[in-house]
Amino acid sequence: MKHLVPSDEHIMLQDSARQFLQANCPVSAFRHLRDNSVSPCYSRQHWKQICDLGWSGIILPEEYGGLDFGYVGLGAIMKESGRTLLASPLFASVCLGAQYLLRAGSDTQKRDILPSVVCGDTCLALAIEEGPHHDPLATLFTAQPDGGNFVLNGTKTFVVDGQCANYFLVVARTSGKPGDAKGLSVFLVDIDRKGVERKQLHLLDARDYSSVDFDNVIVGEDDLVGSMNDAWRYLEPTLDAARILLAAEMLGGICECFERTVEYLRDREQFGVKIGSFQALRHRAAHLFAEIELCKAVVDTGLAALDGAPGSISVLASLAKARLNDIALLATNEAVQMHGGIGVTDELDIGLFLKRARVAIQILGDSSYHRDRFGRLNGY
Repeated sequence: MKHLVPSDEHIMLQDSARQFLQANCPVSAFRHLRDNSVSPCYSRQHWKQICDLGWSGIILPEEYGGLDFGYVGLGAIMKESGRTLLASPLFASVCLGAQYLLRAGSDTQKRDILPSVVCGDTCLALAIEEGPHHDPLATLFTAQPDGGNFVLNGTKTFVVDGQCANYFLVVARTSGKPGDAKGLSVFLVDIDRKGVERKQLHLLDARDYSSVDFDNVIVGEDDLVGSMNDAWRYLEPTLDAARILLAAEMLGGICECFERTVEYLRDREQFGVKIGSFQALRHRAAHLFAEIELCKAVVDTGLAALDGAPGSISVLASLAKARLNDIALLATNEAVQMHGGIGVTDELDIGLFLKRARVAIQILGDSSYHRDRFGRLNGY
């Protein structure tokens, strides 16, 4: 269980991330973005500071300007970003886009794109979803060969941070039928390419999501990222790593909700006594505390596996996402209820965490998807 004990370097990184985010990107900063309808919904100044700190290159090799500090390090940052509801391209551009490009891209693609991602000048977004629920193998989006080019047609829904992106990594079917792992390909598409039209989606958590239409978009062979028809070999591990990193962000939000709620229980008086002395509330808080401790173990085990510790990453990814989905729902519900009437007001930050949790639960698979996948991976 050595992987559950963070190193001094990782503790220092998480402490410094917490100090930076609380000082520069608190929940009030997110409120400002939301209330002023800033689009894209992130502070370019804060994003530049984040990139200067090296967070955008923390899992990327030094040859591309990264730090090569591993997934445990990035996970520590994701946890702290969940505590302050940080709105930034970090998840979409680094955890998804840059990670896939690193795994599957050509040397030229990596040299041309990754250094720009690290310094924050370029943002990537993975365009994978096509329906109301996460199901990457159900891809219908087509890429038809046309001489030395490909013609892309279809619509991608729920593109995370699609409004921030300079490039889309578009998952397309070049052979086979929906449900087949074989036959998927990924193309790097500039947002200004003729035939690309993105539309902003307005969801509960006020982040940047897009629906993107591709109408006879012509791309070249040099825009293909990885081998044709064989993208799943790189896409599945990319999604699994991103699921664990998203679970880390959700864990940060859960912990923040719980700590704020416990503080409220200690301070709020009713009938002349602190409500934290009520046995029913103490039992509910104790139950949530135990669930959060399990979540910490699940997330830390998954992050360690990404950095080479023993364990099936696919199994751990589905375990982490399903578990954190469930507890994010429980923790935010309990936080609202234990705060009473003010818990449902916009004035209280708890509601913002609840809204973020509701959307994060759907990103890269809800609990039903991952329970089913976990069972299949274990032979059931």
